[in-house]
Amino acid sequence: MQDEYRFNAFGRLLAVVRTDGRWAVFDLGAEGKRRPANLQIPSALAADELGQYLGDLLHENATPRYSEVVPVAHRRT
Repeated sequence: MQDEYRFNAFGRLLAVVRTDGRWAVFDLGAEGKRRPANLQIPSALAADELGQYLGDLLHENATPRYSEVVPVAHRRT
């Protein structure tokens, strides 16, 4: 089973997936396609810390319109 967490990180839609004890991050496209986001998340990071970590990592992308990291969804597949 995999856990997938989705975030709107300063206007960038991301999926963070936990597989085999590791986090993988994907950019989500408008057509439902995903591609690797080239972001690394430490495997020891807990799921409830993902939003804060993404905020610390991507804060330079903040704009007046997109000023925070917002959780969008959590799915278990």
